[in-house]
Parts: sequence; structure tokens; C-alpha cells
Amino acid sequence: MPLLFLRTMRENKSIVPKKGVFAATVTSNRRIRECFWTMNLEFTGAAAETFAKFRPGQFVQVDVSHVGVPADDLIAPDLRDASQRNILLRRPFSFADVTAERDRTTAELLYCVLGPASVRLTTLDSGDSLSVLGPLGKGFSVPQGKRLALLLVGGMGAPPIRCLAKSLRAEYPDTNVVAFVGAKTAQALPFEGRFDDVPQRVDFLIPALAEFGIPCAVTTDDGSAGQRGFITQRLDQWLSEQRDWSPETTILYACGPEAMLAATARLAAQRDIDCQVSMERRMACGIGVCQSCVIECRVEDSDETVYKLCCQDGPVFDARTVVFSSPTQVVEEIGLIRAIKEGQASPLVDRAEVFKALENGKENAS
Repeated sequence: MPLLFLRTMRENKSIVPKKGVFAATVTSNRRIRECFWTMNLEFTGAAAETFAKFRPGQFVQVDVSHVGVPADDLIAPDLRDASQRNILLRRPFSFADVTAERDRTTAELLYCVLGPASVRLTTLDSGDSLSVLGPLGKGFSVPQGKRLALLLVGGMGAPPIRCLAKSLRAEYPDTNVVAFVGAKTAQALPFEGRFDDVPQRVDFLIPALAEFGIPCAVTTDDGSAGQRGFITQRLDQWLSEQRDWSPETTILYACGPEAMLAATARLAAQRDIDCQVSMERRMACGIGVCQSCVIECRVEDSDETVYKLCCQDGPVFDARTVVFSSPTQVVEEIGLIRAIKEGQASPLVDRAEVFKALENGKENAS
């Protein structure tokens, strides 16, 4: 029986793995804003066939352990010490675009330089090889009967939502799509272009979405682009202005800081709209082995909750099921992230200091 199986495998060369470790070739890697970069990758052979089935919202784990560190003068001062750390584990990223062609599949990796792993990515040039594990996780889905799709982007939540925007236009051309994009400042919008004069109306404001015929509204915390305030407030305002929409035929898709996702889930519940959120957790493996990326979820028709894995059960979840962190937990996580970035031995910070930073808009819940 094993010999028959092996012979069948040799004869059937069309068998394509659902996921695996593949070598991608870098075709370009360039800075588009102060800390944002976009890298284009090319997959060939079995990898091309596998990633041709990549769905928006899925992710990959990238190995940068062999990638060198840039020269000190090319690293932001606040990242120079942390950038010297060895990188042992793969890092999760979601693609902003995937295009399948006859003999190759290309993907766009939009990333923000925030730590030692992403700093290393900036050194890759055209022709370099990058080890990619994927596709991983469960992506977005489109239930039947949805005629209006609302896309919510918070900061670096842009990649999976842009990938979804392209998919919606290609696979659901009759679905009306409107995007809502928010960030702390105009400079924090992870797209190419100038946004300091973006108006407050819903229009074709962001080229990366406008190329698919998708209008959007922009908000920033400081009002430097679009309307001042939170993106969920802008969405609520827009919904109140509409007269020809129905909750039953509308769906929300959101990716961004967890505080924004929690607010989106509350808004969706208040308006009885289906909502899918792309969650984020620190992942050591991405395949469910380490059990480090748990998400607390409600059990249907019960008061009980269970813990699901962001890497396998998600990262996309039905917003109704997710138990979002309390404000206190969010503050503690911000403190942990800051401590890790600063290389402190103990990830403990003064809570009053964190609250003050939050009030001053110097920290992001993501």
C-alpha cells in the first residue's frame, strides 16, 4: 500500500500543498513613507500554485533570522539597540495584494518598521530570497445576499483590507463597497501619496483603493487629514446619513488596533450588522503548536467562553464571538509592548505614565 501511494504521488504531479515553507524571490523593496515600506515577492512552481489560492485575511510567517542589519545611520535612533537582537522566530505578515498568473504568483508585503525583524526586511534587494511559511489561518468570507460591504482600516490594518478590496471587486462586482480609513496623523496613513489636504467627504481619496473603484472616508486623531476623530465615529455618521441601506444586506470588515475593533464590534451590534474582524496576537509558530495566540470567544447560546487560536481559528473572527480586552488589559499590554521595544529586562511600567501617554496620543493600542 505505501508503494502504491508513492507511485501515485510521483505520477500525479498536480498535487498542490495547502501550505508549506517556500522560497519567495524579492522583486522590489522600497520605502513609501517615513516608516512604511512595500516589498513585492514572486512565487514560482508549487509555491505559485499554493499562493494562488491565498485568501484575503490569511497570513504568512516570514523568516528573517538570516537577514542582516542595516548600518546604524539607516536605523531610527530608538530602534538601534533593539535591532541588534537575534531573531529566532518567524514573524507574521498579511499580504496587501496577491496576483496569480499562469506560471507565477506575485504578492505585495506592506510593512511598518517597528522592531528588529522589520528593520532587517529593509535590507532585502531585488533577487534576494525570503523564506515564507503559508498560507496560514482563516481569511474573510462573504455571506450570501450581501450588497454593501464596508471596509474599516485602522493604521497598519491596511494590508488584509486592501487585499479584500481587490477580491470583492473581482469576485463580487455587484456589491457596493465603501472604505473608512483612520490613523493617528496624516503621516501615519500607510499608503503612498500626500494626505495633508484630504477633504472630509467620502470620495476616491486613496489611490490604493481608488484603483478598484472604491471610495473612502479618512479620519485622523489630530485632524491633519480628513475628518478629526475616530474612524468608527465617521462610519456611524455615514450610516446615519444613508437612506437606502439595510442591515441584513450589509457587512463590516475591520482590521486595526484592538480598541478600534472593539468599537467596531459594538457599533455593528447596535446596528445589527454582520461584522468580521481581523485580530492580532504575538505568534511564535503560526501553526497552532505554541498555543501563544489565544483569543477569548463566546460560546453560542451560552454564558461560557472558550479560547481559540488566532493562527488557526482566525485571524478573522465573527465580531459577535470575540471577548475584547478591558481598558485595563489594554493599558497593561501597551506597557508590555513599550518595555519590549526599549529592551527592558522587566516589562513593567508605571500605569500612570501609560495613561498620560494615551491622553497625549503618544501610544497606540496596537
